[in-house]
Amino acid sequence: MLTNIFEGIRAYFSAFELLNKLKLWRYFAIPVLISIVTAVIVVALAYILSDNIGDQIYHLWIFSWGKEVVSAISNFIGGALVIVFGVVIYRHIIMAFSAPFMSPVSEKIEKYYLGKVHTDAKFSITLARALRINVRNLFKEILFIIPLFFLSLIPVVGIVFTVLIFLIQAYYAGFGNMDYTLERHYNYKDSITFVRKHKGIAIGNGIVFMLLLMIPVVGIILVLPLSVVSATKETVKKLHINE
Repeated sequence: MLTNIFEGIRAYFSAFELLNKLKLWRYFAIPVLISIVTAVIVVALAYILSDNIGDQIYHLWIFSWGKEVVSAISNFIGGALVIVFGVVIYRHIIMAFSAPFMSPVSEKIEKYYLGKVHTDAKFSITLARALRINVRNLFKEILFIIPLFFLSLIPVVGIVFTVLIFLIQAYYAGFGNMDYTLERHYNYKDSITFVRKHKGIAIGNGIVFMLLLMIPVVGIILVLPLSVVSATKETVKKLHINE
C-alpha cells in the first residue's frame, strides 16, 4: 500500500502541466467559487459555534474547584471539534456540488491517456451520485473520527490518534476525487470496492489535498484543480490495468 500512497502523491507533480496542456483551468471557475463561499460559511459558523460548544462542555463540570482550568480546556476542545468537523463537512460539500463540473475534466484526461472515453452521464445524474457517495462517506468518516478525536486528547499517545484522523480524512478526500472517474465505469457498490482495493492511491491523493487546505486562500483555490487531475490520472491508470 505504501507504493500506492507514494504514487498518489507523486501524481501531483505533473498536475500543473496537465492542467495547462489540456486547458482545463476554465472548468474550475464555478467549483472554486463553491469552495470559497463554502469556506467562508464554515469559518463563520466555526467562529460562532466554538464558544457555544466550549460553554456546553464547561457546564458539564459540576464541581466548584478547577473552574478556570476546565474553562480553558473546554474552549480548546470546542475549537478543535469545530475545526476537525468543519473541515470534514466543508470537504464533502465542495466535492459533491462540484461533481458535475469535475466529470468533464476527468473525461478529457481519460481521453488524453486512452484516446477514448465512454459516458452518458447527465448533470443531474452526476450530482445525485456525488451526493450519495459524499453523504455515505461523511457519516462513515464522522463515525470513525469521533472516538479518535477524544483519544487524541490524551497526552503524548494522542499524536498517534491525530495522525489516524488525518489519514482517514485523506482517504475519503481521495475517494471523492477518484469517483469523478469511476462514475463512468462502475456503479455505486463497485466503485466502493475499487477504492478499497486501491486505498493507497486514495490516501496519497488525499494527503496532499488535506495539506493544500492548510494553505490560507491559495489552498482553497488550488485544491480541487490539482487533486482532481492527480486522482484522475492515477485512477485511469488503475482502470486500464484492470482491463
